[in-house]
Amino acid sequence: MLHTAMKHTLAGLCMVLLFCGTVFAAGTPTDTLSVTVNDILSILKEPNYKDPVKRVPLRAQIEKKVHEVFDFSEFSARTVGRNWQSFSAEQKERFDKAFANLLLITYLDKIQGYNGEQVAYTGEILSSKKDRAEVQTIVTLSDKTQVPVSYRMMLKGDQWVVYDVIIENISLIKNYRSQFQDVLTRGTPEQLIEKVENRARELQALSTVN
Repeated sequence: MLHTAMKHTLAGLCMVLLFCGTVFAAGTPTDTLSVTVNDILSILKEPNYKDPVKRVPLRAQIEKKVHEVFDFSEFSARTVGRNWQSFSAEQKERFDKAFANLLLITYLDKIQGYNGEQVAYTGEILSSKKDRAEVQTIVTLSDKTQVPVSYRMMLKGDQWVVYDVIIENISLIKNYRSQFQDVLTRGTPEQLIEKVENRARELQALSTVN
């Protein structure tokens, strides 16, 4: 009788540990985000980042960090909206890459003046199903300006990923959505891709000389 009870207890403990392992594998949205954001900000405050030539390898490090937690396929699909289905697989891949470059440049431009202080994580709002979250932060710039930056995240498998960034109350997705819809209303996916690729190249060129 005792042996059976112990087996049931052990089985129950295994189920609890298995469940906890599944939950904690993803960590909290804030935990997941903070590792990447803190790494990005650490790179930004390196003295070499101010030198356009020496900045190139550092930007590559930042891009790698961003891609670890930013889901640019989600950014693309949500920004383009219902028109996303009219893109071919090859067009989706090209758009993802171009839009990722554009978003990265926009995001870095907003936090370029980071002065090395620890970013403040001020709140985390979870959806009722616990599969969506908004992580709120404050970034202090070198002139002491405080910039509110919020990250909207979703749980994919066992990983929290970012699918939108709200900088000073402006959503990156909403900011580009109306622009993209205007292009697609009058033109084609190919024309939109070319516009995004060209704009990303223009901003990239500017960032290498500033």
